[in-house]
Amino acid sequence: MQERPNVIVDKTFEFALLIVEFAEKLESNKRYVIANQLLKSGTSIGANVREAQNAESKADFIHKMKIAAKEADETEYWLLLCQKSENYPDCEGLQKEVKEIVKILSKIIASSKNKSLTN
Repeated sequence: MQERPNVIVDKTFEFALLIVEFAEKLESNKRYVIANQLLKSGTSIGANVREAQNAESKADFIHKMKIAAKEADETEYWLLLCQKSENYPDCEGLQKEVKEIVKILSKIIASSKNKSLTN
């Protein structure tokens, strides 16, 4: 039996790959501190989403998704910093992606909370 595609798992994994690539670009421009921060937060989103797939309870699932949302928010901050700083590579595409991820995570968290209240 084939597994159903999981949009947020797939999307955050693809985003992590893009973040790795962007961090390498930053490092080649000697922007080590921001590259490191962005690499940590940007790849952590997908790691937490993936961990949530094996949550022990609905509360655990929500908690892990909230951590992913916090990491996405932090990533959005570092990307904004890159955008506003001089001589940094373009990150507009990454900013759009992370905003979409934040929206999806917010919807998942809200609907999971609603399901918890109705059960």
